[in-house]
Amino acid sequence: MQQSVEALVRVLETYRGRDKIIRTVCYGSQLVGGVLSRKAESDISSQRLGKSLLLFSAQLSQCRTVLRLFDDLSMLAYSHGYGFGGTEEDSGVRWISVLTNLADQLYYPCEHIAWAADAELIKVKSDKWWLLSTALWGTSLLLGILRSLRVLLLLKKKLKRQERDGGGSSHSRLHRQMRGELLSVLGSMADLSNAVHWMPPGFLWAGRFPNWLVGLMGTVSSLVGLIQMSGSSDQTDST
Repeated sequence: MQQSVEALVRVLETYRGRDKIIRTVCYGSQLVGGVLSRKAESDISSQRLGKSLLLFSAQLSQCRTVLRLFDDLSMLAYSHGYGFGGTEEDSGVRWISVLTNLADQLYYPCEHIAWAADAELIKVKSDKWWLLSTALWGTSLLLGILRSLRVLLLLKKKLKRQERDGGGSSHSRLHRQMRGELLSVLGSMADLSNAVHWMPPGFLWAGRFPNWLVGLMGTVSSLVGLIQMSGSSDQTDST
């Protein structure tokens, strides 16, 4: 029990870990609140709890939006460090990653403008900026899925080549990498479904998700992120 609490404290002490915990609680609250609000039409107490959870989820979402006001420089540093991906062995992975970084870099100022407009700090309409930021987020997610699928294909070829040559020393590492990419695809697909939902009505399934389904998709992607973060920290500790 004490070890679990200490691990949670370590996660909360980092910005990345705290954001993932807040994100998980945010979407989890929306999931439970959506379910209670949907099935508790005759149960007033459950309905009130559901509405409270939805309001709590909205506040946590707003909290994450405010915290992202300070992410531009870290994203710029990451994009600058990656550059044109000269260290990547595969040109497909390289250019997909460059485009993903570009979409992510443009996402932040668009969201900032939308937030500032809603807060009445600037006199512009926020709708088009929220739409643009959502479109950029969806583009980044789609590119991330394509990148993971490309990496999976390359890892599968490498695994087959090793099996043919009789070298099995790095099989476990390749399998871990493949599992990580599969998790990335799962998380990105869950987020992409929500990104489409938040697009203007008439675009695919935009606007058709109930609160509980948005919460479910977000919870799935958040748990995937926590699993990946836990896996990366375990690898760091082992080294």
